[in-house]
Order: sequence, then C-alpha cells, then structure tokens
Amino acid sequence: MDKLRRVLSGREENEEVGLTAQILDGTSLSFSTRVKWFVICFAAGILSSILGTALLFLPKAGIKLFAVFYTLGNIAALSSTCFLMGPLKQLKRMFEPTRLIATIVMLLCLVLTLCAAFWWQKKGLAIIFCIMQFLAMTWYSISYIPFARDAVIKCFTSCLS
Repeated sequence: MDKLRRVLSGREENEEVGLTAQILDGTSLSFSTRVKWFVICFAAGILSSILGTALLFLPKAGIKLFAVFYTLGNIAALSSTCFLMGPLKQLKRMFEPTRLIATIVMLLCLVLTLCAAFWWQKKGLAIIFCIMQFLAMTWYSISYIPFARDAVIKCFTSCLS
C-alpha cells in the first residue's frame, strides 16, 4: 500500500535498499518506546520472581514452579536492559572482563536451578542456586554503577572486622 501511495504521489523511490537498512528501519524504536518496554519487561521479571516465591509453599509442585518463575523473572529482568542499549551491546557489556565472572555464575545458576528442581529433584539445592542467582545478579547489576563494588566490599570488610 505504501508503494502505491508513493507511485500515485509521484515520490517513487529506488526500492533497491540493502537488507541491513531494511532491518534497521524495521527494528528501530524511539527512546520512549525503549523505556516503556524496559519498564514492562523489568516489572514482569519482578512480578514473576515474587510469584515464584509465593508458589514455593505449595505442597508438591511448589519447588518446580518456584524454580521456573524465579528463573524466568531473572531472565526477564536481565533482558529488559536489551531495550535500553540493544541486544548486541548488552551481550558485549555482559562479557567484559569486569563482569565476566558474575555473568558466568549468574547464567550457570540459572541453568543449575532448573536442573536441581526438575532433573535432580533436590529442593534444597534449587533454593541454594536461586540464592546464588540473586547474589550474582546483584553483583552483576552493581557493576554498572561506578565504584559501587568497591563500596560494597569496604562495607562488608568493615562489618566483618
């Protein structure tokens, strides 16, 4: 329909646009749209994690539902930042040397939580991996705040000494 409008208005352009340009035109989002989807995805992640925690206390399938919802919540919260900076830049920043260990531990704990709940059927282990998910996600998140890691380390060392 757009092509017909361009032809009728006398604005027919060269349709020989490269594939990359077509993909970029089709996937570019405005800043407000990016922020809206970031908030929606992040809120869905938080709600999913809270729902998973509430489902933990169900008698039989509680631990499995907890593991699934908590893990999906963390994945949604992590992927929400893709709307702000883009997926490729997000992946590059995740695997920078300052975040590499936290990223690997976080991704490993995501998988191990599901393995503990479904494959190994060890409730305690699944909860331990969820706690490790939380800690790794927190450490990963504060790596984006300048000097936040140093402040946390100093706080814990002063509390322990």
